[in-house]
Amino acid sequence: MSDAADLASLEEQLGRTPYPPARVVCRCPAGRPVAVEQPPTTPDGAPFPTAYWLTCPGLIHAVSVLEADGGVHALEERVATDEEAAAAFDEAQARHAALRDGLGIGGVRNLRAVKCLHAHVAFALGAPPYPIGDALLAEAGGIPATCCMEAR
Repeated sequence: MSDAADLASLEEQLGRTPYPPARVVCRCPAGRPVAVEQPPTTPDGAPFPTAYWLTCPGLIHAVSVLEADGGVHALEERVATDEEAAAAFDEAQARHAALRDGLGIGGVRNLRAVKCLHAHVAFALGAPPYPIGDALLAEAGGIPATCCMEAR
C-alpha cells in the first residue's frame, strides 16, 4: 500500500482528514493500517501527545467496550496492587515520555494515571514489548482477522 493509499485508508477509518503519520506500525490482514506512529507535533506545530494511535475502527470499538466496562479503573487498580504490572507500566511510560516531551502514554503528566486504553494498545503495537498493552489487545480480541473496513 502506498503512502497515498495509506492516507486514504486512514481518512476512511477515522472519518476525517488524518494528521500525516510518521509511519504505519501495524497492519490488518488486508494491509490497512491498524496503528500509526505520529510525529511529536501536528502540521500546524501543536503538540501531538501520544506517539502511537489506533486507526482500525473494529479494534477502536473493541477497546472502547473495555473502557466502558471499567477498564481504565481496572488498569489503575492493577498497577496499584501488582508489582510486576506496575514495573511494566512504569517502563512503558518512561519510554513514551522520552518520545513525547515528558508525557506518558495517552499524554498524561502523572505517569501513574491511565487516560485511555486505546493509547496503551497502540503503544504495544508500535513499541513492543509492552505486556500490559498486549494483554489489553488480547482482551479486546486482538487485531481483527478480517478487515472491518472491507466488511462495510
